[in-house]
Amino acid sequence: MEILGVLLGVALLLGLGVVVLVVIGLIKAARAVGEKVERQEAKARRAVENVTLKAKSYTQTGPQGQISAVRLGLRTSLDGTRRVLEGSVGQDGQLGEALALLGRLDAHAAELDGELRMLEREPDAGRVAAKLPELRERAERITHSAETMRWAAQDRMHRFAADELGRLSRECEDEAGALRHWDSVPGAAGAGASASASASGDSGGSGAGVGAAGAGTAGAGTAGAGTAGAAREAGGARRGLTDGRGGRPSAEELLGLADPVAKLAQRLRKPTTGPSAG
Repeated sequence: MEILGVLLGVALLLGLGVVVLVVIGLIKAARAVGEKVERQEAKARRAVENVTLKAKSYTQTGPQGQISAVRLGLRTSLDGTRRVLEGSVGQDGQLGEALALLGRLDAHAAELDGELRMLEREPDAGRVAAKLPELRERAERITHSAETMRWAAQDRMHRFAADELGRLSRECEDEAGALRHWDSVPGAAGAGASASASASGDSGGSGAGVGAAGAGTAGAGTAGAGTAGAAREAGGARRGLTDGRGGRPSAEELLGLADPVAKLAQRLRKPTTGPSAG
């Protein structure tokens, strides 16, 4: 009974642990889904606001249209810089610091956008005309800072791409040079045979020298024939590889006409058997 109670307690603890893990996983999944939904809603809201500001900047005149244009330019510059930095931070970790600076700059831009929104609702035209130049100057400073980081990141990516292309081009040139480095096959056999023949001809006596010269000449001829045969074999193999024939038999070989002169001589050498032979 005691063992059964212990096993039952362990099973309850395991079940409770599984339930706790499931609850924690569901909570994390719900939070992740909620954050994703919030991000999508923020993006959709921002897109609607950008379209509204663009429409106001085109349709409204006076200070109201200028305020809308300043807000739109501020948002466009920051969004463009964020897209460039976030798209390249995975390849270049140094852009993470620039992304952090952009976050701080975005906080100042949010405060300025709030002030511009309040100024857009201001009924006093004199106050709007007095505050607008200062707010526009602040927006230009923020926009210039964001554009400076965006242009620097783009130049950095282009420089890295150019360096990588240069290294790749040098590697391709080195590989092409290695592919062009082939060893030529010298005719060393024929040259060695001629040298040995001349040496043996000079070292012998009159009769022995003649015999040695004849033997050397014969050896040289044999070596030359062997070299010529090897050259023909090499040439035949090379032609077969380059012209795509691949060692296939020719039409004369298939029709039995490879050497008609030799076959004709062989037929003429055969004895004639007929009535005149008796």
